[in-house]
This record gives sequence, structure tokens and C-alpha cells, in this order.
Amino acid sequence: MNLSSTIKSIQDIMRKDDGVDGDAQRLGQLTWMLFLKVFDQREEEWEDDDPNYKSPLPDAMRWRNWAAYVEDSDGKKKPQIAGSAIISFVNNELFPTLKELDASISPQHKVIRSVFEDANNYMKTGTQLLAVIEKLEEAINFHDFKTRANLGDVYEQMLNDLRGAGNAGEFYTPRAITQFMVDRVNPRLDKRERVLDPACGTGGFLTAAIDHLRHQVTTKSKVEDRRAVDRLIRGIEKKQLPHLLCTTNLVLHDVDVDGQVERKNTLATGWNDWKAQDRVECIVTNPPFGGYEDDSIAAGYHHPTKETADLFMQLIVKLLEEDGRAGVVLPDGFLFGDGIKNEIKRRLMQQCKLHTIVRLPKGVFAPYTTIKTNLLFFTKGTAVEDGTEHFHTDTIWYYEHPYPPGYKSYSKTKPIRFEEFKPEQDWWGNEANDFAERVENEFAWKVDFKTKREQAEAAAKPHWDRSEQLSNEANALDNRIRDLRESIRGVSDAALRQPVEIEIDRLRLQAEAVRMQARDAKAAGDRLYWPIFNLDLKNPNAPEEESHDPDVLLDKYKTLLGQIEETENLLKSELAAALAHHFVDEDA
Repeated sequence: MNLSSTIKSIQDIMRKDDGVDGDAQRLGQLTWMLFLKVFDQREEEWEDDDPNYKSPLPDAMRWRNWAAYVEDSDGKKKPQIAGSAIISFVNNELFPTLKELDASISPQHKVIRSVFEDANNYMKTGTQLLAVIEKLEEAINFHDFKTRANLGDVYEQMLNDLRGAGNAGEFYTPRAITQFMVDRVNPRLDKRERVLDPACGTGGFLTAAIDHLRHQVTTKSKVEDRRAVDRLIRGIEKKQLPHLLCTTNLVLHDVDVDGQVERKNTLATGWNDWKAQDRVECIVTNPPFGGYEDDSIAAGYHHPTKETADLFMQLIVKLLEEDGRAGVVLPDGFLFGDGIKNEIKRRLMQQCKLHTIVRLPKGVFAPYTTIKTNLLFFTKGTAVEDGTEHFHTDTIWYYEHPYPPGYKSYSKTKPIRFEEFKPEQDWWGNEANDFAERVENEFAWKVDFKTKREQAEAAAKPHWDRSEQLSNEANALDNRIRDLRESIRGVSDAALRQPVEIEIDRLRLQAEAVRMQARDAKAAGDRLYWPIFNLDLKNPNAPEEESHDPDVLLDKYKTLLGQIEETENLLKSELAAALAHHFVDEDA
């Protein structure tokens, strides 16, 4: 039986157990068991390499000493703990021990404790738990290279199952996306560039970064190069199940897990608590969008907001080193959003060079969501402290990723593939020469953001200057009002107070009117300026798609009626003018 079939049969066994309810619990159950099985076999390798190796697990809690099937005197495989006793052992001995490991002893102790802190044994029937163990024993031989290679496919199957497990699906990013984004951000092993995913989920970006860095190891590489890869990745994950999956994923990828993945809420770390040593050269991530955080978390950010993705975007820019590179998955809503989103985009383009936006079609993240998403690539600029508003973003390139021939959408059985990004890779060019090789085509176009910004600023400036002038006038009136109030402080004679109070009321009404004019002038300038931060731009080189959406058709119909009415009014005006001219000529 192959690995894929084994995993399916294990899930079928779990479905018979009264304690396991739903895909998420089945995956959680399978993952902690798989973690211990794989960790045990990795320990065998570490023991071979280092005779002094000491396991972080107590002997009785190692997979080999309670779960692994052993041969009896007749050579038959049998469990070490009977079905009647194994549930009690797992619930009352295994889990309490692993949850209480002293995390201060070593990074491995800390990793195992964090993995099991919120893990659960959902199974209630000992014979079925033993049946699952037996399947794992038959299928998972980490020492077999073929099995080791196929574990990645099994893991992808588990992640695909996770996509359908309700809200748990938020943790999955298709492998093609993670591979392409890491490929384009291109972390360099020779420069020891660190890679961070601050919302790492199940570790897709981290494992893609590991593969990318390992491909840079050659036969001439130093021993330090090979060892450096594991130390160059870092992930942070808030939730228990994806953290457990991520840790197991790293073990499956031959990573000596040493605290590279923290379990915590990245956003809960105070804005000013991030230190210089937390900055990295590369960030690749798919921050959760649509989620919300408490007001207390957003308090320290430059642009406080409850929306998770908006907070992550601010933090990503902060955590990049100068000249550091990032690739981020974001929905269309971030591109066209205004208000706080515009402020965040302006700050992004001031501090970073937003050079490329790859627009993905619908269905890439189906069935979890059909929201259209985008891949934003940017580089942190050098800080400029000259008192002026400086922008590192001048030109933004767009690339509209098309469906493969014959596709109308992606699906679970027809996911997006890495090979589809070959045209983007061929077109990409080199950032060192400002992507001079890039050319516009039916999928690619560029936006001269610098010119748009300068034109918008020039158009808005008279209104903003007028607003400032009016605000100064209103402030001057306020100062005059304060002086008048001070002049009658302690004066009790009504006859003396009355003319001053009348003047105060007149000036207050005048100040309010001037302040309203100031607000109107500022709003007029803002209407000219802020639309430049709408990054939801359509491909000008593509033919207009025919839509059968009733709402789209209705909007087009309304627009057409308006154009017809406008044309009719123009014709009436021209006809009236012609007739008037005719009658004037006749009268003459």
C-alpha cells in the first residue's frame, strides 16, 4: 500500500472512533503521532552521528518504547501496550509529561513542549489507536530514501485535506505560490540572508526557502554553508494546529528543529519591542486577511487598525533590513482600499520600492476563498531624513497571470502549478539595473507612479495651501476670542460684558465658517491626491472581457443610457443654436 493510501486508511480508522470529530481533529491527531514517529527516526540518525546524543524525551515517552510494534518470540509484530491500556497511557502519562518538559534545558525541549502544549489525543478506543500506529509503522520508514521523498506528497495531501476543514483552511498557501515567491525574492546563502515568515501557518514558505537555499549548496561548498541553511529561516505562528504541522513539516524536510518556529501572536509583540536584531533580509508571507485584532494590539502602530493584514503590512516594512526584499500575498481589497489602507500604502511606497504586482486570477485559493489575490514584491529603501516626503517607489510593474489554456478556474483537482510562472520568470529581469529588460506585453504593463504622484500633488497643493491659510485664519480668530474672554475675566458689570460677548459670538461664528471652508479645501485636495494609491489597476493591454454578470451588465446599461442622454442633450443644444442663428439671419 502506498503512502497516500495509508493516510486515507488511517483517516478511515479515525472516523470510526467516537472521540474524533471532523477533518481538523483527524489531522491534529495524525500530526502529533506523525511528529513523534518521524522525530524518533531522526533521533536514530542523530545517535549514529553522535554517540553522546541524549534525547530530550524521557525513555518511556519515545515512540520506540511505547508505540513501535516489536517482534514476539514467534517473530510476529505486536504492540508494546495493550489496547485496553494505551488510551490511559497517552492521556495520563505521555501528554502530561510532554506538556511539562522543561523548555529551558535545550531548544529541542522547548520545541517539543510547544508542539504538545495545546495538542490533544481525541481517540477514545485503544484498538483503533493501535490500528493507526500499525499503519504508521508499516508506511513511514524515514530511513528509506524513496519513502522520505514521498513524505512531501503525503504532507501535501494532508494540507489539501486541511483546506476543506472549515476555518483551518486559512493556513494553506499552494506550493506553486510559495515556490514562485521565494524564487523571486531569492534569498542568498553566500550572503547568509535570513528569511522570515511572520504568519508561517504550516510552513510552506519556510520549506520553499529551505529548498531554495539548499539548491545553492554545491560540492565545493564549505561545511558551514550546509549547516547554515537551518539557521537562516524563522517562522512565527499563532495557532496550535498549523504550528504543529509546521514543526512536523520542518522535520520532514531534514531540518534539525532548533526553535526556528515560535508559537505566538506576532502582532501581539509591541511595536517598539521589536529590536534591530529582529530585522531580516527577506520576508515571504501570506498574512491572514479578513481577521481582526484587539484595539490594544493595534495601539502602537503608526496607523492603528483592527484588520490583521493591514497590521502585518506595517510590521513587514519595519522588520525588513535596508535593501531587504519581500514578497507578500494580499487580496484585491488592499489594493483598492482607502482610508487607513491608503495611509499604509503611502508609507509602503515611501519606505520601499514597490516594483512588481503579480495579479492572480480567481480560484487560486479555492475552495477556501474565491477572493482574487495579488503577489506584491518590494525592496526596503535607505532611510532619508531630510525633512521632505521622499518616495522610493517610482515605477510599478504589473503582470496579470493568465489561466492555462483550457482552464476557466482553478480547483482542488486542478491547482495552480509552478510551471505556469515560467513566463513571469523569463520576463522578470534584474532589479540591479531597475528591471531594464522588462517590456510591456499583453500581460505586463507599467505605471509611472512618480509622474502620477507629482501631478496629483501639484493639483492638490493649491487646495491644501488654501486649507492651511484658512486654518491659520481660524486659529487667529480663536486667539482673538481667548484675548477677549481674558479681558472680561472678573468683570461682573453686564453693561461692560455685553458688547465683548457679542463680539466673541460673532468671531466664533466666523471662525467656524472659516474652519469649514478649510475642511472643504483640504477635502478638495485629498480628492485629487489619494486616488493615486488605488493600486487595483486593470490591464490596459488586454481585450475587455465579456461579462454575463447581471450587476456588471446593469452598470454598463446605466452608463450607456447616461451617454445616450448626454448625446441627445448635446444634439438638442446644437439644433437650438442652429435654429436661433437661422431665425436671426431671416430677421436681418
